[in-house]
Amino acid sequence: MKELKIFILLAAAFLICYFFPLSIIPFKGPIFEALALVRWYAREHVLLCLVPAFFIAGAISMFLSQASVIKYFGPNSNKVLSYGVASVSGTILAVCSCTVLPLFSGIYKRGAGLGPAIAFLYSGPAINVLAIILTARILGMEMGIARAVGAVVFSVIVGLLMHLIFLKEEKQRIAEGELHFGEEEEHRPLWKTALFFAALVGILVFANWGKPQAVDIGFWTLVFRCKWWIAGAFVALLLLMIIRWFKKEELSDWTLSSWGFAKQILPLLLLGVLASGFLLGRPGFEGLIPSSAIEKLVGGNSLFANFFASIVAAFMYFATLTEVPILQGLIGAGMGKGPALALLLAGPALSLPSMLVMRGIMGTKKTVVYVSLVVIMATISGIIYGALF
Repeated sequence: MKELKIFILLAAAFLICYFFPLSIIPFKGPIFEALALVRWYAREHVLLCLVPAFFIAGAISMFLSQASVIKYFGPNSNKVLSYGVASVSGTILAVCSCTVLPLFSGIYKRGAGLGPAIAFLYSGPAINVLAIILTARILGMEMGIARAVGAVVFSVIVGLLMHLIFLKEEKQRIAEGELHFGEEEEHRPLWKTALFFAALVGILVFANWGKPQAVDIGFWTLVFRCKWWIAGAFVALLLLMIIRWFKKEELSDWTLSSWGFAKQILPLLLLGVLASGFLLGRPGFEGLIPSSAIEKLVGGNSLFANFFASIVAAFMYFATLTEVPILQGLIGAGMGKGPALALLLAGPALSLPSMLVMRGIMGTKKTVVYVSLVVIMATISGIIYGALF
């Protein structure tokens, strides 16, 4: 009964956000922007992004062998393999900084080491193939290459630094029995599990495939036009596998596990999106902090300009692909190339909503250190890039 009440409250909150009549607000300003951003987020991201992500996270928790996770991503796994796979995960998962959180939570709680899990957390939204291509076509080839290389290197370095900084806690995590290194009995062949997860990821990726923005890039446009057919095919495949391969008890446990992630993350995201809209507004609209002030502060290639761009990007929410047109407008208003790259490296991977959720998953200390590392590295990268180009 308690869980039903929580579900009803969350569902009601979602419906209010989704259908909120902005026209009844007689004024514009930070409050309007906060409500407008949360309505946009509810319409564009909850059903197609977060709901599939919650089911993937629940599936990781229920159907992915803990021994397998620890083998490839655990503290004692092969570092080249674990960080290599984690650092390029974004080429498969075209997700934003909030959608990746349930997936990160799933593998981290399942036994992944902090370093590889953090590398996955950063790379998921940062290394989006389509976004990098759009960056190269709209902002220049050198910017696209710098973003791609920087994102891969970032994920590995940040992951390794987090591992080293919290090495003592990771060892304690193992000593307390939170991670179990024994072999687990597999309920179904590995190829079935792999195909099951491929269908889930396929639904998430293609249902959210973004429309190329004013750029004809051939293959990507064709995929966008066919995305619902492709996503539908993955749904049909998933339903077939569920019917043929899974027991009723397993499906019930999967649903409960997914619900656990949803009720933990959704309230924090709601608060975070409201705060982000209130302070920074939406693309093209101002919140409490005027966009003109931001543009004046990120011109040139000074240490302050790069640091300020990294800080603003870290707290502002960027949906997948929206950072490119936003940055195009800022560059046109006088933003330097260094701060522009700093924004690209810090923005898509972080946001105020995601920080609130990360704090609930891995604690305040780890969250603060992670955000600080991303901001510092983005600042340094921006300075180097601005000096070279």
